[in-house]
Amino acid sequence: MLNEERASALFDRVRSFTSADELEVIVNDVRHSLTRFANNSIHQNVAEEGVVVSVRTVIGGKTARATTNKLDDASLRRAVAAAEQLTRVLERDPDLLPMAAPQPAPRQAPSRRFDSSAGLTAEDRAAAVGKIVDIAKKNGLVTAGIFSSGESFEGILNSRGLSAFHRQSHAEISVTMLADEVGSSGWQKANSPDAGKLNAAALAETAARKARESAKPRELAPGKYDVVLEPAAVLDLSGSMFYDFGAQSMLDERSFLNGRVGKQLFGENLTIRDDAYHPLQSGAAFDGEGVPREPVTLVEGGVVKNLVYSRGNAARMKSSAHGGSVGNVAATGHGFPLPNEMGDAPMNIVFEAPKGTKTRTVEQMIAATERGVLVTRCWYIREVEPYEKIVTGMTRDGTFLVEGGKIKHGILNFRFNQSLVELFNKIVALGQPVRASGEESFDMVVPAMQARDFNFTEVTRF
Repeated sequence: MLNEERASALFDRVRSFTSADELEVIVNDVRHSLTRFANNSIHQNVAEEGVVVSVRTVIGGKTARATTNKLDDASLRRAVAAAEQLTRVLERDPDLLPMAAPQPAPRQAPSRRFDSSAGLTAEDRAAAVGKIVDIAKKNGLVTAGIFSSGESFEGILNSRGLSAFHRQSHAEISVTMLADEVGSSGWQKANSPDAGKLNAAALAETAARKARESAKPRELAPGKYDVVLEPAAVLDLSGSMFYDFGAQSMLDERSFLNGRVGKQLFGENLTIRDDAYHPLQSGAAFDGEGVPREPVTLVEGGVVKNLVYSRGNAARMKSSAHGGSVGNVAATGHGFPLPNEMGDAPMNIVFEAPKGTKTRTVEQMIAATERGVLVTRCWYIREVEPYEKIVTGMTRDGTFLVEGGKIKHGILNFRFNQSLVELFNKIVALGQPVRASGEESFDMVVPAMQARDFNFTEVTRF
């Protein structure tokens, strides 16, 4: 595994191969292992490791990038030559800024590398899967899923003296439990840099309970229902909207926040931040140019407060027609590696517990629901209408009718068409935010959510 010293030495070697005006090198060294199981047995165990070196050159106001996965001098020379050749044939970019200079971080980045994850072996993962399979058999169910683990090293260095490094470990468990009846299934997923925070047996017990309780699901007529959304459902429903908080989306006139920054868009009980330093978050505390990530309040009390910015888009925003109406405009360390089409986006989302109001557990939300639907998770989510952020998708792996404050029985899954703007204006209660994982979006720190009038449009056949 690379370290800071070896990455710096590699940069010096690459630098000796180029005469470009400026040079940037990003190195990624990854070790990843995966144990996959289905039909109550392990059927695959794979492991990979490799280094990718990405070289960006700047020549005469133009920039391009090339990569290699070999560290010998000949391969690095070829990557440099390819980057230079691409750079020379491009049109000059009048908005291209000089590469980022070193900047102090707003706070100390937390350690996100743990031996508990980096040291996991195939035998360790197999033992955890064994516990999951035992729980499935005890409940007369069939289980499938994955347990993955590994570690990574990331570094970004440039010819202006910038160097930023990040080491991280990771572990992830996903469990699906299936019964014989169509529609009887349960699911749970969790990941963390620290495998010690994952409990395979607890995840399996919850997934098994949901599979049992959803047995022989009944059909419920489509319509608008009060809902209790578990954290994974909240994550996957809301995930796509956060790209609109990037300055590039606003500049392209494709953000649902165009004309709405500074206005009350959501309910007063909703506050959302982007915070790479939050203890439940993960990832590097710098962006694709090596700029330190600033914590940013995106929504406060339902009011849209700020966007996030790459260096280039901060400069563009200041000179644009939007510059005076989007709050504070400054580089916040949220850019992707250049060149790119995405620009910038918040990738460390944290929903905050509402101030002055007690959070509720999922059980308390269920108890406070006279008639509604409990949703474990959603999938196949697609955007239907961009400005009101109407999304469509389906429920899956644990959808239940709630009556009189109690779960009555499992129901066939629904397709929904739901405006996120409307949903976040009808929040009745929020849970304590947790690190959540889904299948449709990146991990976030999100709460369970109780809301009114969720729009279920069609019953599925499963």
